[in-house]
Amino acid sequence: MNNLIIEKTKSSPAVSFNAATGKCELSGSSYPENANEFYTPVFDWLKKYMTDITRELYFTFKLDYLNSSSIKFVSELVDRIDKYSKAGVKNEIEWHYKEEDEDILELGKEFKEEVSCKFTLTED
Repeated sequence: MNNLIIEKTKSSPAVSFNAATGKCELSGSSYPENANEFYTPVFDWLKKYMTDITRELYFTFKLDYLNSSSIKFVSELVDRIDKYSKAGVKNEIEWHYKEEDEDILELGKEFKEEVSCKFTLTED
């Protein structure tokens, strides 16, 4: 299985998903003009990983801005990782936020309350 690498742009985050290690990172701002188009390859890769590789995932979110449609997709990502955990695979989510960024911190807290897998809030 190939890694998924998408370069960061002004309006979309960098994506770095490593199939060999299970380390996945989304970083930057997320307000693409078409969030569905941007996140489709992310979900496709994740589905293939969960079906073909079936090992744990270490997901890191280093997002500094999300518009409402991106929040929906990131929420779905977190939900799928959690469902994968409930199927018996140990997964970890690390949510980064800047000290002054209350919105990103609050979003991370909301996600943490909704999942059963290990979820760490990390201040940068």
